[in-house]
Amino acid sequence: MLLLLLIQLLSAACAPIITRKLKRNALLVLALPLAATFTWTIWQTPQVFSERPLETNFIWVSGLNLSLNFQLDPLAWLMSLIVTGIGALVMVYASRYFPKNAAGLPRFTAVFAGFAAAMYGLVISNHLMMVYLFWEMTTVLSFLLIGHHYDRRTARAAARQAIHITSAGSLAMFAGFILLAVPHSTTQNYFIISNLLEAMTSGTYPLNTPQTLCGAFLIFIGAASKSALFPNHFWLPGAMAAPTPVSAYLHSAAMVKAGVFLFGKLVPGFTLIPGWSATVVFFGLITMLVGGYRALKQTDLKLVLAYGTVSQLGLISAAIAFGSAPVYAAAIALLLAHSVFKSTLFMTVGLVEKLTGTRDLQQLSGLAKKQPALATVAAVAAASMAGIPPLLGYLGKEALLTAGLFGTEATWITPRGEITFLIALIVGSIFTITYSLRFWWGAFATKPKVAAVTCKPLPAIAFLPLVALAALTFYLPIAQLAANLLKFGEVKQLPGHAHIAYWSGWQPAAVTGIILLAGSGLFIFRGRWAQLQAKLAFTRFKAADTYRWFLVILETIAVRLTSKVQRGSLPADVATITLVLTVLLGFAVGYSLYSGDFTLTGLYFADSPVQAGAVFVAIIATIVTVRARNRLKAVLGLGVIGLTIAVIFIDYGAPDLALTQLVVEVVSLVVFVLVVRHLPKYFSARPLARAFWTRLSIAIFVGLTVVLGALLTQQARVATADSVLIPAEGYVFGAGENIVNVILVDVRAWDTVGELSVVLVTATGVASLIYLTKRTGQIRIKRPREAGKWLPGAQFLSIEKRSLLLEVGTRLLFPVFLVASLWLLLIGHNQPGGGFAGGMLAGIALILRYLAGGRHELRLALPLNPGKLLGLGLFLATLSGILPVLFGDTILQTTEFDIDVFGLGHLHFTSALLLDIGVYVLVVALVLDIILALGAQIEKEQEGA
Repeated sequence: MLLLLLIQLLSAACAPIITRKLKRNALLVLALPLAATFTWTIWQTPQVFSERPLETNFIWVSGLNLSLNFQLDPLAWLMSLIVTGIGALVMVYASRYFPKNAAGLPRFTAVFAGFAAAMYGLVISNHLMMVYLFWEMTTVLSFLLIGHHYDRRTARAAARQAIHITSAGSLAMFAGFILLAVPHSTTQNYFIISNLLEAMTSGTYPLNTPQTLCGAFLIFIGAASKSALFPNHFWLPGAMAAPTPVSAYLHSAAMVKAGVFLFGKLVPGFTLIPGWSATVVFFGLITMLVGGYRALKQTDLKLVLAYGTVSQLGLISAAIAFGSAPVYAAAIALLLAHSVFKSTLFMTVGLVEKLTGTRDLQQLSGLAKKQPALATVAAVAAASMAGIPPLLGYLGKEALLTAGLFGTEATWITPRGEITFLIALIVGSIFTITYSLRFWWGAFATKPKVAAVTCKPLPAIAFLPLVALAALTFYLPIAQLAANLLKFGEVKQLPGHAHIAYWSGWQPAAVTGIILLAGSGLFIFRGRWAQLQAKLAFTRFKAADTYRWFLVILETIAVRLTSKVQRGSLPADVATITLVLTVLLGFAVGYSLYSGDFTLTGLYFADSPVQAGAVFVAIIATIVTVRARNRLKAVLGLGVIGLTIAVIFIDYGAPDLALTQLVVEVVSLVVFVLVVRHLPKYFSARPLARAFWTRLSIAIFVGLTVVLGALLTQQARVATADSVLIPAEGYVFGAGENIVNVILVDVRAWDTVGELSVVLVTATGVASLIYLTKRTGQIRIKRPREAGKWLPGAQFLSIEKRSLLLEVGTRLLFPVFLVASLWLLLIGHNQPGGGFAGGMLAGIALILRYLAGGRHELRLALPLNPGKLLGLGLFLATLSGILPVLFGDTILQTTEFDIDVFGLGHLHFTSALLLDIGVYVLVVALVLDIILALGAQIEKEQEGA
């Protein structure tokens, strides 16, 4: 399963390249991974329908219960067939739906293939966090698919609406997952769905606690938003702005089934939670009635199907969450039937629009005579949607009617509730008959007052998937899968017995006949019904209008709140952030002091006279900094504070930290100076004493709270500090004696690589604020008049900008700094140093060249594009993570190498050195980029060069 999922993800990544080569035929190639997965899933049927479903588990971090868990149980098996089978057919259809040179086709194929892979990953996941990961992937990718025609306002609005609704629901669902799994996972990993359901059904999991109830209903909110249950139903019709292949797949067979699938997956345990099944059934039935009612008002064929989808999703959700075997089996049959006939009908609409140029049923007439094959396929699919025997849709609807008439056997429902369920089912079924007839009549019938449409030839390849799916509605044995699903896993514990049959007695047959007659009559008298709908006041209410009103209110509140707390004043912003932090921290400190849990005992002034002296100097420098009116004076005072911190590090025996602090202070000082020289020489005067005392009070409050909080956390320690164990352990698995470096390149190497990415983004952001054009070619290097001369770039500086002392010092220090930086890089794993310190020292060497010789000298010193250097550094760091895998270790694990070099002796090094080299290159590029941007580029613009 994992391999098939990776193949699908890889095909999505390669889709743009394939599409640029093969154009729309690339969709035929991209359908192959889905077809292969479909075939493999069919092949696994005997294993799936056994007592031991197929499982794939990959432990990631055992101590944190992080693992990749996939399970192909019967429900996942069925959904995998739907996702991959219909996905492959829709791709075949799309290969002729789009024109040969359709705009944005590479993007569409990549996103569509990625969505199919994400949906497949979702249905086979057996871990709540994996479900959430793939759930969010489908949310983002569906947003891109709905907004495929981003140049159209309706598409952009529909995409935003869909992602707002579904992502808000998914966040609620995530909170529900955490509430259900985290507090109870001390003995069992309840993030594993099968473990959670087993505990619920066996009675070992608490079901009546407020935490469980809250978690379960939050999950319902997430699933309801995805499957468009009332009041979230309005986003699905709006999503019809997407291309028709998207509607045929996402909005009939895949994405909107995610919530239904989650209901079906969790119902064996969740139906035991008080009120959960009743809530899902209530909202499902309301959705069925609202969707069916609204479908009768539409004139756009896609909207007729969209509201019909809303109606049927409500019915399937209510049935699958009912919590009894008869209704669950009917829901599975309806789930399968709906996926087949609704995807067929959506693709039919796409062909109708492609052939005639419209999908407005008021403008279509006589199409059945010109395209009898297409009309026949559409008639079969519409009949299945209406529940006409002997098609698949009939079997599911008949099973539901039978359960409603003879008892659902659900333990939570009352007799009055079963009557209500039966009445709602009958009314919803009548609506279904009516809009099914309305759809076929609107698309294909000959209307007396409407001119016959002109029609293009029917594309054969696009028509084949419709024929295949229409034929599948006659393959009735697959409906028995619904009964077979109930024989395995926790689902077999649902009360009652599954019943899927053509004939269930005279009573269901009579009710079915009444439904057919009533639905047909409602269609015949559709004119009068339309007049009645126009008179009903509640029909003018639209949930979409409420959504837009809510967005306006939310944006208004956000703007007003932002204007109050973020006024564009840096001091105000800093004060707000620090005050919020210190108020929360101060509450904890104050409560601890009040309760006696924290006492200021055992404190002493300093560990050594050096520390006392450093702190005294830091206090003086702080006073100088905050009282300075000259900006340069403030920068120098700030630099002195940084140097005193380095002295304290040295006194504590942390030379690695001290070295890093020193080089960072030097670079920071230069950057500050580069910025300050373009600002006014003095800070603005502040004559108001009130502002001074307010800021001083805030500073004293923040300082005292932070100090007390630090003391509190230090004295609250009850466990042995990690620093006691890390040196010895780090040497064992990190093969290094410098524990700081081992932590960076091994213990928390993932964080280091992530921080390198942040550094790259930061450098790019700083440069983008300065450069008016792209990086390449910002500063052209002038050829020096005297080749081979030291600091040849200085020739282009005026006499008053040159310094003999600085040039001589640079000549002496530049090679020394470079050699020292390489030395720090190479020894950093066992002695103070490392890639960061070495890179900063090399950056200081480049800064010296710039200060002595100007911008042309800097480019002569390192004539490389800093953007490419940044990418190279991140590439080397990433390569260092992959290298250990080639030698049987895990990603970013330190691997040792021993090489005997002829004539030089024995050479010992580790794979972590490559990560350090990546850090070195990236830091050098960062310093180069900042100096070029804040120094050289600004100079160039000021000189007009």
